[in-house]
Amino acid sequence: MNINLAKSEIIHFVGIGGIGMSGLALIMLGLGFKIQGSDRSINKNVERLKKNKIKFFLGHSSSNINKATILVISSAIKKNNIEVIEARKKKLPIYRRGDMLAHITSLKKNIVVSGSHGKTTTTSLIASIFAKAKLDPTIINGGVIKSLENSARLGKSEWCILESDESDGSFVKVPSTYAVVTNIDREHMDYYQSIDDLKKHFIKFMHKVPSFGKTFICIDDKNNKDICKTSKIKNLITYGIDKNSNFKIKNISFRKNKSFFDVEMNLPNKTKAVLKKFEIPLIGSHNIKNATAAIAVSYFIGISSNVLKDSLRNFKGVERRFSKVFSYNGADIYDDYAHHPTEIKEVIKGVRNSFKEKKIICIFQPHRVSRLNDLKQDFCSAFKRVKSVILCPIYKAGENLSIKIDYNKLANQIAKKSNVEVFMVNNQYDLSKFLKNHLKPKNIVIGMGAGSISNWLKQLPKTMKEK
Repeated sequence: MNINLAKSEIIHFVGIGGIGMSGLALIMLGLGFKIQGSDRSINKNVERLKKNKIKFFLGHSSSNINKATILVISSAIKKNNIEVIEARKKKLPIYRRGDMLAHITSLKKNIVVSGSHGKTTTTSLIASIFAKAKLDPTIINGGVIKSLENSARLGKSEWCILESDESDGSFVKVPSTYAVVTNIDREHMDYYQSIDDLKKHFIKFMHKVPSFGKTFICIDDKNNKDICKTSKIKNLITYGIDKNSNFKIKNISFRKNKSFFDVEMNLPNKTKAVLKKFEIPLIGSHNIKNATAAIAVSYFIGISSNVLKDSLRNFKGVERRFSKVFSYNGADIYDDYAHHPTEIKEVIKGVRNSFKEKKIICIFQPHRVSRLNDLKQDFCSAFKRVKSVILCPIYKAGENLSIKIDYNKLANQIAKKSNVEVFMVNNQYDLSKFLKNHLKPKNIVIGMGAGSISNWLKQLPKTMKEK
């Protein structure tokens, strides 16, 4: 699909407040395009766009696209959106974010990070290493990199490091020089027909990597291991704890907010070598694997081990990935994006390993009715080894489905399957009141979810002071 990207075009982003959409909008603005967009609410992403003088429309309306010549829509935008309907009447070109991303990155040497979990952190780690090595990459990420205070950055070099979203299948269209596949899990089943269908899309994504490029894939993941065996792709480099990994993780240890490990390299036609004493200010074995993916990619680019170690040791992190919000009565409260059972279990495991003396309280806000319905049993058993769970109302993310969820039954099932006490709250004020009355010095509280829970947590210092 060809598109005339003349600088006279006015490109309208429908759903511009999303992290991926706002990042792409900023990159295209930096390239000289005229950008505008709309969304249902104002958030931090929108505030960043406004600071960059991008025109923003609050709410969706046909009049928003009066001067637009091209529409870009996020995966959350439905066919009955009033701006999409108006664009069709006007016969304007309409592109999904993944399609536009493919066009914009087609002339770059791209490192594309994919997978069900860990994409944002892995992308951020690679970007931090490249920045430390003074390679000045373009970065398009699915989360705010704290050192940049942004999710995207237009660099001057030929390198582009980007997170590719698999939620609508468009990730297979993004051209890759190097690719990363972190893992493949049962996710976005509203788009994919089955887990096999999802795996086929990842194989297609990997096949697009040229013969002179590499796909870096974690073989600790069962689905990843399966496609390594069946895909017949030759230019694979594996990483993980698995003994057969090309980049094998060894000597793992944890201490408070830090993780330590070595990496043994077993590469074809090369002498075995060990890169020792890596340190990252992140918790959990899942983040060690994310860091190892970044190490493997950077090693093949030719970045020195000293730069690797220094950049990882001083990594500033990503917003909403076990980010500390504040402390209250000796208890520490964290914000995390975990909204899938696998992610929840990994975060809990990481906290357990790093804060052995703490009692964990999880604030869980389910995200999307469809996801909760599809993975209900997995969610119910995801909270083992924590003290208690505070269950918040579901964040529907615009879904209008007829599926009914019995919240009392869900709470009882979590209590039974995870062997944990469960408390229910109706809103952020109930949450504030509960925490104020129950928090103790050895508690560590983790807010989990991809919806409004993050804002609830950020407002706690204020709401917990109110009577």
